[in-house]
Amino acid sequence: MNSAKQTETPQPGEQSFTADVARLLDIVANALYTNHDVFLRELISNAADACDRLRYDSIQNPSLIKDNPDFRIHVFKDTKDRTLSVIDNGIGMSAQEMADNLGTIAKSGTAALMKQMKEQGASADLKLIGQFGVGFYAGFMVAHKIRVVSKKAGEPSAFTWESDGRTGYTVREATSDETATLDGARGTAIHLDLKNEACDFLLDEKIKMTVHMYSDHISVPIYMGTPHDTKHDQSEKLNTASALWMRPKNEITAEQYTEFYRHLTGGFDEPSMTAHWRAEGKIEFTGLLFIPTLRPWDLFDPSRRHFVKLYVRRVFISEDVNTLMYPWLRFVRGIIDSEDLPLNISRESLQFNPVVSKIRSAVAKRVLTDLDKLSQIDPPTFASIWGQFGAVLKEGLYDAPEHRMELLKVCRFFSSHDNGERLTSLEDYIARIKEGQEQIFYITGESLNALRNSPQLEGFRDRGLEVIFLTDTIDDFWLQKVLDFNGKPFKSITKGHVDLDVYDFKTKQNDQKDTTEQPDKKNEQDAANIGGLIVRLANILRDRVQNVRRSQRLSGSPVCLVAADNSVDMHMERVLKIHQKYEASTKPVLEINPNHPLIKLLAQQAQAGADIAEAADLLLDQAFIIQGEPLADPSAFARRMSEIMLRALEGSKS
Repeated sequence: MNSAKQTETPQPGEQSFTADVARLLDIVANALYTNHDVFLRELISNAADACDRLRYDSIQNPSLIKDNPDFRIHVFKDTKDRTLSVIDNGIGMSAQEMADNLGTIAKSGTAALMKQMKEQGASADLKLIGQFGVGFYAGFMVAHKIRVVSKKAGEPSAFTWESDGRTGYTVREATSDETATLDGARGTAIHLDLKNEACDFLLDEKIKMTVHMYSDHISVPIYMGTPHDTKHDQSEKLNTASALWMRPKNEITAEQYTEFYRHLTGGFDEPSMTAHWRAEGKIEFTGLLFIPTLRPWDLFDPSRRHFVKLYVRRVFISEDVNTLMYPWLRFVRGIIDSEDLPLNISRESLQFNPVVSKIRSAVAKRVLTDLDKLSQIDPPTFASIWGQFGAVLKEGLYDAPEHRMELLKVCRFFSSHDNGERLTSLEDYIARIKEGQEQIFYITGESLNALRNSPQLEGFRDRGLEVIFLTDTIDDFWLQKVLDFNGKPFKSITKGHVDLDVYDFKTKQNDQKDTTEQPDKKNEQDAANIGGLIVRLANILRDRVQNVRRSQRLSGSPVCLVAADNSVDMHMERVLKIHQKYEASTKPVLEINPNHPLIKLLAQQAQAGADIAEAADLLLDQAFIIQGEPLADPSAFARRMSEIMLRALEGSKS
């Protein structure tokens, strides 16, 4: 929608739901019916948010709440009409806002949810709903009709939105009787005509139990009874009505933490880690943060937006303060409540406030400290968190040098130590390091399976040298910034020359034998043949490779490719071409295994003067294929391979 259209009042009459909304409502009303109690949590959470938003707006415009300064929520039933009502005196909605927020999915983000459902099929419906939450639409799990009456604070007219949750909805000006159901001159009243199977919500005890279970942490008072009852002290308060994050940790149960997390996220999962603390000193703030169990659907959205809400002395300010959280902690959910920020500061000014920057740094340190502790006391849970969010955390290695050491301590990697089966820390890697080893060896690639079978790994594995496997795109970038860990530099095994002889204990033992022993003439001849082969290969492949040389990396494969010392690592170059349209193309170095039978035979033929051009091209193509690189001329490769197979089959006949 454009801004001009958003200010128009919707035309009276029936409006149809879009196909996406109709499908979502059908899923909520049917597939999630066993979780129908959650609808009340969702409606109360929306009501509390409306109160929070008006509380903030009233800082600049006190007249918005002058007639009714105490925020509250009411929940009550009418057994005669078989209705359940949820009423708040929050900010309310205009007619256009009702159409936008209740009649479409553009405002709630549900469009992205529906896109995922279409891509993943019907089987993904429940899983995605569980991750995303159902919000206002949850009411249709228990109601065959919902009527919403709302009057925005500071505006003269109230409007009514009504729907059966199937065909469409109407938005019209509210009648005087409907307006009378509001709590004063503003707010929203949601009236649900209950289905027969939801008649247990016509019992006071059922309402009390549900509110206590799901919404006790809500900081806005929740009353059982009408607004009129509350004015005459005839209603019952149902919740503690204190900000959960301000209460002592020993007074909060795990269930209360979970319900608060669900209130924030609108989901059904449980947090895998909870951090609750109060910072005191130069800056004072309280933090209550959660790490989800399920990966948010928008985790890799280019905006890298976080979802931690900022409060100032219990007043909700914003969840759009970009500088409150590092982008690499965007998966964290929760609240930060500051004692130092002024209440009347604008949202725009907050982005550049030095107090916010200090809070961001302190929060990052706390989260990383808690993650480090979790890795020691509960490795399976930590491994689950790392599997979901490790790639995002590693973004901090690139763009947050002030937290680099804490991040490196938390980072986990697969390595050749367990053939990539278990995660290891850099500290554990160094504890297992070989005598005299001064580098941390690593290899980057597309998948663990490809790295496990990489030919460049062979020489390291034979010598018992551990190599870290890196498969996330961000790995190629942070390694350009992070040069070492605890004084041990990082070294790619697919780039530059690597001297593995210093780790070859068999070679060292042979060197200690009697040096008067006559050299093996056959070995001398083989070495000469290999030298000649290298010269021939370098000449034949000069347009495709930078150099050809003997390899210490190889023990089972005949050839492999590596990047030259002054070049970009090959996997890094491929990533740059995909993500940043990198145009430069550097020639790799071809390494050959002098002990491989194929290379020895080829060296003999080269020495005898045979034409080895076809074999040279096939060897290089083989190296490119193993490396996962595209071939310059696939059809030529197929033709050469067919000719060799044909000659081999004809030779077998004779």
